[in-house]
Amino acid sequence: MDISRTSDVWWKNAVFYCLDVETFQDSNGDGVGDFAGLTRRLDHLDRLGVSCIWLMPFYPSPNHDDGYDVTDYYAVDPRLGTMGDLVEFLRSARDRGMRVIADLVVNHTSREHPWFQAARSDPASPYHDWYVWRDEKPEEDASSLIFPGEEDSSWSWDPKARKYYLHRFYSHQPDLNVENPAVRDEIRRIVGFWLQLGLSGFRVDAVPFLLEQMSTEDKGFAPHRWLRDLRAFINRRSGEAVLLGEVNLDYPDVRRFFGDEDGDELHMCLDFNLNQAMALALAREDAGPIVHGLRHMPELAPDDGWAHFLRNHDEWSLDKLTEAERQEVFASFGPDPDMQLFGRGLRRRMPTMLKGNEARMRMAYALMTSMPGAPVLFYGEEIGMAENLDIPGRLAVRAPMQWESGHNGGFSPAPADRLLRPVVSEGRWSPARVNVAEQQDRPDSFFKFMEQLMRRRRECPEIAFGTHAVLPMAEAPVFAIRHDWQDRTLIALANLGSQEQTVTCSLSDIDSIGTLRPILGSGKISVKKTELTVELEGYGLRWVRFEV
Repeated sequence: MDISRTSDVWWKNAVFYCLDVETFQDSNGDGVGDFAGLTRRLDHLDRLGVSCIWLMPFYPSPNHDDGYDVTDYYAVDPRLGTMGDLVEFLRSARDRGMRVIADLVVNHTSREHPWFQAARSDPASPYHDWYVWRDEKPEEDASSLIFPGEEDSSWSWDPKARKYYLHRFYSHQPDLNVENPAVRDEIRRIVGFWLQLGLSGFRVDAVPFLLEQMSTEDKGFAPHRWLRDLRAFINRRSGEAVLLGEVNLDYPDVRRFFGDEDGDELHMCLDFNLNQAMALALAREDAGPIVHGLRHMPELAPDDGWAHFLRNHDEWSLDKLTEAERQEVFASFGPDPDMQLFGRGLRRRMPTMLKGNEARMRMAYALMTSMPGAPVLFYGEEIGMAENLDIPGRLAVRAPMQWESGHNGGFSPAPADRLLRPVVSEGRWSPARVNVAEQQDRPDSFFKFMEQLMRRRRECPEIAFGTHAVLPMAEAPVFAIRHDWQDRTLIALANLGSQEQTVTCSLSDIDSIGTLRPILGSGKISVKKTELTVELEGYGLRWVRFEV
């Protein structure tokens, strides 16, 4: 790729940071985070090296599903502030060089949305066909349920409409009928509205469910053609906008959502396949699953990319693993049934799963960041924040941000019993021990490492734009990947095991080795002829670059 074009596809070399406004910073003492509080904390994100903020839903909502049950797509939840507060935040973020994307949740609405209320009240309403109805309850396979144990069917009876309506998620979230042209037009209006206000794109929620056809009639709806049209629409409205998709499918199926070889549908997809390979590799302390995953990763068009993460805002889904592999991960990282969710995932954050071993935590985040794509952080990961298992379900990982050691961790001046959710209370992980203020200026803190890691990642465009190759290692715990771009070669190594390792990498196919520059980590490095030798501590990491 021509270096002059790299800024046109900024998402490939971005550092994404996902946060929930309501749990980030409360500015008015009501116990709920807001946009005014988030704006006050932008310098922290700037210092960390964040280049794009991903906002979880901030729209009006009854909040039965943490804002993913939307009642108005054109407004800000009053608890979080005003539209003016949002615009001020967007302007302040842009002033610091940070773009902002937001969750686009249009596969379903809240039951309380005026569209659904109109749809259920009158079969002649123009909104009736905005949802999916059946006179008789369809047969379904229980294995297809998204939330087993919480919902026993994807169809619920509505007594007012006297029909069953489809909800692939919770029963209070009826699915929109995207086969209806009026619904597709409305989605375009929603997208255009927020782009006009200053968003730089969207993380598209549950894309496969959004495109799945459920009508009994063939209306000529071509889901992937519509996704191509949506991408073309946002490209016309904003040349910089990105569509980041949540597509938790096997690699060949994910590849379809990027479009054909020209890459004309989603710009990026969250990589659930490699994420789960990393989970198994970390549990086994064996790099094999990651090597296997990368060998199956499909090639993308030049302007498209992967988004990599260790932990996101939901449960740590392990659905791509076999049952035996999943039990291995459970045994290592969540043996207590209360730590598990839906039989397929864990509701924990990385620090507790890794038992607070900071060397292992650093290695794990460096490992994720070295993958071919852009890194995604979830708020609090930069300080090693833990989950709060006292909070039900997947919300356990969405406790309030820990800014300082004082009252409510500096999140809110409100009484503790008025907080939206309780702060982490366990002593080792509480704000008294884990907070931004204590770590931001301490040279050996986890935050200082994460700050260095994110900035080093931004300084390594070969990870985003180059070609990659897994380097063969005789030592099972050691993972090594090579990225080549223009006149640069970056080699990133990670020791997933607790024992020291000395490893060698062949450089025989590099035309001119040039200057060796250590980029990240520690350990002795030496080059003899066409061989690189690196000493790795237990759970050690090392990035080195060769420049002509």
